[in-house]
Amino acid sequence: MDTILYTAEALSTGDGRNGRVRTSDGRLDLDLAIPQSMGGSGDGANPELLFAAGYAACFHSALLAVARGQKIKLEDEAVGSRVHIGPNGQGGFQLGVELEVVIPNLPHDEAQALADAAHQVCPYSNATRGNIDVVIRVVEG
Repeated sequence: MDTILYTAEALSTGDGRNGRVRTSDGRLDLDLAIPQSMGGSGDGANPELLFAAGYAACFHSALLAVARGQKIKLEDEAVGSRVHIGPNGQGGFQLGVELEVVIPNLPHDEAQALADAAHQVCPYSNATRGNIDVVIRVVEG
């Protein structure tokens, strides 16, 4: 990477998924716990929650940037994300992502085209492309 615009820094301590994660600026400081569905207590955040939140926010920003570039005014839009984890069949695990995009007052085909364009510029989408399944759906709000 030739130009770095920002660097986020975090440290995981304790027992990984049952430990703690804190950013260097202190803005995030969370206890982590394995989800109950994976045999843990579920009494804390987990990496999939953090990834889901980050992807939703990043994709939302990309959606707004693409809309501005196309001179489309969006109102009351939202992006939801689901991050799934499961076995990869090779002894490890893999992620999958579903993004649900709500764009009221825009015809479905235009909204889907806008979401697809955002998928081409979103840094999370670019990082995951070809590595994990990402499904992008425009849904009613």
